[in-house]
Amino acid sequence: MRHVKATAWSVGSRLSVRELEGWPPPADTTPLTIPGREGGFAILFRFGAVCAVGLSEAEERQLMRQAAALAAEPRKAIAPEEVEIRVTPGKDEGIDAQGRFVVSELSLGRAQVIASVLAKSAVLGDYEAEVGAVFERIEPFATELRDGKSRSGGKKILRELGEVLLIQSRMVGRAEISDKPDITWDDPELDRLYEKLALDFELRDREQALTRKLELISRSANSCYDLMMGRRTLRVEWYIVFLILIEIVLLVYEMLARR
Repeated sequence: MRHVKATAWSVGSRLSVRELEGWPPPADTTPLTIPGREGGFAILFRFGAVCAVGLSEAEERQLMRQAAALAAEPRKAIAPEEVEIRVTPGKDEGIDAQGRFVVSELSLGRAQVIASVLAKSAVLGDYEAEVGAVFERIEPFATELRDGKSRSGGKKILRELGEVLLIQSRMVGRAEISDKPDITWDDPELDRLYEKLALDFELRDREQALTRKLELISRSANSCYDLMMGRRTLRVEWYIVFLILIEIVLLVYEMLARR
């Protein structure tokens, strides 16, 4: 029995995945999996996350530095998602009472499954923080609606809608939180291991909660925007009526002047 550590980081909105300088050749490309010089694996995901499984601290620092250079829209604050792995041949795989991942061996497939769960959890953590910030910014709009006011600018509301759309596209189009890794499709053992780990990290529940919050934000912002546009349309209609009245007055005045 031996113990190793797995750590995942969400480094940006997406990652330019390619071979890293100073590392051995990749062991797999989907996702890009690079063996460590002293064992373990470095695993990079296009949706902006990177995971170190069983690497030394020096290799972890090097991996983080190189991944940050490849990230688009790099994160200002990077919070690691960390777990201890207990490699115990012959034991049931899953999570023990101490919260450690138990695997029979640290194979390539198992490392990729562990990395996938940790990477998605790290990315979800960033999405949850972003959605929380949007909720704080959208609250004044709801307060104005409650008080019968609507002074917030349309550009602000459009920005919030854009933020919601970006988060949704990253969740569905890039991270694919609800999808299993390709390697689990043809391996029942890896599929069971992924299900156990995903259930413990509540990946699907967290994704569903985020989806509900995003839908609420989207409806709130749309309601504010529709109300604001309705008021603008009403003002335009009043302007038109006013111009028509002026034209009628001028026409009557001209007719009287001719008489």
